[in-house]
Amino acid sequence: MVIESRSNERVKQARKLFLHKERKKTGLHLIESDKLVHEALVSGARVKTLFVVDGMPFEAAAGAETLTVSRSVLESLCESRTPQGVAAVVETPSSEPPEMYPDGLLVLLDGVQDPGNAGTILRAADAFGACGLLLSPACADPYAPKTLRAAMGSTYHLPVWQGELAAELPKLKKQGFLPLCGDLSGSETLPALNKNVALVIGSEGGGVSAEVAALCVPYRLPMRGRAESLNAAVAAGVLLYVVSGAMPQS
Repeated sequence: MVIESRSNERVKQARKLFLHKERKKTGLHLIESDKLVHEALVSGARVKTLFVVDGMPFEAAAGAETLTVSRSVLESLCESRTPQGVAAVVETPSSEPPEMYPDGLLVLLDGVQDPGNAGTILRAADAFGACGLLLSPACADPYAPKTLRAAMGSTYHLPVWQGELAAELPKLKKQGFLPLCGDLSGSETLPALNKNVALVIGSEGGGVSAEVAALCVPYRLPMRGRAESLNAAVAAGVLLYVVSGAMPQS
């Protein structure tokens, strides 16, 4: 049976997941595109429902309900202008910070509010081998549709936690992490790094908050032109390249 009405109850429930309050209430999020759905499936994420456009071949996922829908219904479940033929409702993993963080390079976001920036940083963190991402409460929702699209599947490659950075940084220090933040007042000389680094990226407008910066070693990227600062996602990408390359290889 092909679902052809946007008023179908299953479709209406899925569409509610565009709203942050519904994602928080249900513990579910909505993704679109063949790539994102594939990344979710191969990573072991719990896909609850698949919406597949009529006529598109798509292998059913174990444990997931597969519903065939019309093109019009699929478009109502997607924010992109030219959606691909599949969308899915996925169970959101726990975002509670762990008692013990994994060794390696952690990326901490302090108030990065733009979903595109947050997703792009998540993707860069994945590319440069980070072992996890910790977001402050003021950050964009990592499971919002725009954030997920910008991350291009990396959301499912590494753990994403949410918590107060000022509370988690002392814990990270006790676990042997060097807290390093991008800060325009910092030195252009990178400090000696150990195998565990917590790299803090600040908000688009105000940078790293004073409370968080006081817990970190500030570092300023050398810039030779006249621009005073960089976009948060661009700065994060450059910092990740520099820091990951300077960390001792185990």
